[in-house]
Amino acid sequence: MNTKPQWFLIESEQDYKIATARYEEIKRAPKGSDDHKEKLLLVHLISEYEKEQWDLPEVDPVEMIKIRMEDFGYKSADLAKEYGDKGTVSKVLNYKQALSITMIRKFSELLHIPAEALIKEYKLIKPGQRAA
Repeated sequence: MNTKPQWFLIESEQDYKIATARYEEIKRAPKGSDDHKEKLLLVHLISEYEKEQWDLPEVDPVEMIKIRMEDFGYKSADLAKEYGDKGTVSKVLNYKQALSITMIRKFSELLHIPAEALIKEYKLIKPGQRAA
């Protein structure tokens, strides 16, 4: 008999690892299935735990990405591998191009940053303008 795990609030790194591992197993569950319902619950529980644990600083989305890259030991090449275009990643990290919806989705998952933190408006550097 296949028994489903009983989920409670995530209160430790161990609970978090178990929840994220289970999420990875069922993240493509068909809508309306029991696994899909479980996935939605896990998304909520994981999100709440991350909000508590990762009191994210009030910085613009690019700075947030840079902070999380440092946290995880990632280089821009790691982001480019995930996104598929090194030039675009470089432009974004240098404030020369805005984040795309696809980048926001991929970087949110890769760097464990809530998508809401990546959709905030921020200033880009105009061609010929120097960074402050």
